[in-house]
Amino acid sequence: MYRKKREMLPVEEVDISNIKYTPQHIQAPHLTGFGFMLFTWLMEAPLIGSLITSFLKHKNGVTEMLKNTVIPERPMFRPEFPPQDPETGVIVLDEDRHPIARLEAAMECLPLYDPSRHWNPDRPSNFLYWTIRDYAHAYRSDITTPLIVAERIISAVDEFNGKKPPVPLLISFNADEVRKQAADSTERFRAGNPLSIMDGVFIAIKDDIDCYPHPTKGGTTWFHEVLTVKQDAVCVSRLRSCGVILVGKANMHELGLGTTGNNPNYGTARNPYSFERYTGGSSSGPAALVASGICSAAVGTDGGGCSVRIPSSLCGIVGLKTTFARTDMTGSLCDCGTVEVVSPLAATVEDATLVYAAMAGSSKADRNSLNPSPLCCPNLSSNNNLNILQSVRLGKYTEWFNDVSNNDISNKCEDAVNLLSSNFGCEIIEITLPEIEEMRTAHIVSIGSESLCGLNAYCEERKYSQLTLDTRTSLALFRSFSAADYVAAQRLRRRIMYYYMEAFKKVDIIVTPTTGITAPKIPLSSLQYGESNYETSGYLMRFILAGNLLGLPAISVPVGHDKQGLPIGLQLIGRPWSEASILRVAFAVEELCLGHRKRPSQFYDVLKAI
Repeated sequence: MYRKKREMLPVEEVDISNIKYTPQHIQAPHLTGFGFMLFTWLMEAPLIGSLITSFLKHKNGVTEMLKNTVIPERPMFRPEFPPQDPETGVIVLDEDRHPIARLEAAMECLPLYDPSRHWNPDRPSNFLYWTIRDYAHAYRSDITTPLIVAERIISAVDEFNGKKPPVPLLISFNADEVRKQAADSTERFRAGNPLSIMDGVFIAIKDDIDCYPHPTKGGTTWFHEVLTVKQDAVCVSRLRSCGVILVGKANMHELGLGTTGNNPNYGTARNPYSFERYTGGSSSGPAALVASGICSAAVGTDGGGCSVRIPSSLCGIVGLKTTFARTDMTGSLCDCGTVEVVSPLAATVEDATLVYAAMAGSSKADRNSLNPSPLCCPNLSSNNNLNILQSVRLGKYTEWFNDVSNNDISNKCEDAVNLLSSNFGCEIIEITLPEIEEMRTAHIVSIGSESLCGLNAYCEERKYSQLTLDTRTSLALFRSFSAADYVAAQRLRRRIMYYYMEAFKKVDIIVTPTTGITAPKIPLSSLQYGESNYETSGYLMRFILAGNLLGLPAISVPVGHDKQGLPIGLQLIGRPWSEASILRVAFAVEELCLGHRKRPSQFYDVLKAI
């Protein structure tokens, strides 16, 4: 029987004033334990599996959108950006320069360092984390050495691993390798020749990014058997050249295909604010390492927000997702996708800025095809900084903003936005962003198809069976997407890009909560076999997909806690290549909200050991 197709208007003809927001609800079973094992077996069964995936896609509107809708736009197979006006009040870093030179330029952007702010015995009670500049000061002033700090970090990692149940923050860790790097750094300071402001700073690398001599497993038990690491990823090499001490490969949700950080292969990383709760994923280990004070920063990948911004929000730290192709992806497992980037997680906006300055820089191919705007940092030491903040227009889609599981989240985020307005005069403008459900569909088809394509070359049938149940059910869903589905998703990408570019004609930054839920509890039944909870994933991913599908820069900044003491993050989404602009506002948010934040219960002062 012929079914009438839904025909979408050309995007230019859509009357945005008539758009009605529809709350998002994902319909899928919550599964753990034996029930999850049975469901996975059924999903992978040839006939029954296709019936289950067809049913789930129909219930969630995916079939209607991809197969029964006429989408008039041309496909956009990777983010395409219109030319952007130059950012104001910035210092250009010049990505052709050595990372150390870029760091030196970035340092000129920061306010003067005041040692008394953190090193005074009467330091403020709202002091949370040592910064990269604090480490540099401690080393240069002979307060401590990288080697001493390394021993404290090794002890902290051992303590985590020794907990019952274990809390493995690192999948690959070699204490002697860390000591060797720290000894080399200590010797450079003794000789008076540190390489950069980041010499001796400890950084963890997510397990889907190459960091020699560690294997890259992507959170699996076997990926290192089919892919040998011969050198650092480009972003890791840039950090190493600055004297950074690379702690090891941090735990993650297997292959990055999940939002919680659950990993039965190595154990699930726990949230430093509450060990009964998830860190968020897939960069679970990186976020926990930074939040607990063990590392100043970490490097993760962000393909669905679940990898950098979500764990940063749930763990009360800063997560910067850069513009698509802003940083060379060579050496990461996801280096050929169209939604993924490598990006920093850090304790502070300042540290995220410095790590970004050192590791950023597009590949030659992306520079030729995308023509990125210059790599910049906001000049916070300029007298014009306040004037620039006063001119910032913040876009808020209120109905979307308030679609959260807990009013504490929307209230805290709204308080932060209002503080920007009352303290700096930022204008808050109501906007509408249509087709949010369509964006979710386009994203899952894009990242799912690209992930499956990347895995096919390495996965024999027996390898698939060694993946976690969570990963296997995701891959079963991804296999159900056709080439026509993928093209339809790219048509939707072009439509949604149009809506955002139109919004950016009226505003400079779009503000949302980072997540629609604070850190979820870890079911005990999930520790052995994993968990599938698409409702929780929907809340976690509610606000972050535009950054990935459209390639836009975004940052999560902690703004406070809910009534249970769990962190809440505010997300700032910027125009293409506008990292400097969102970092400027993020600095302001961080300063305004510092008094509303507190340290996690699990915290290690590895710099001063007090």
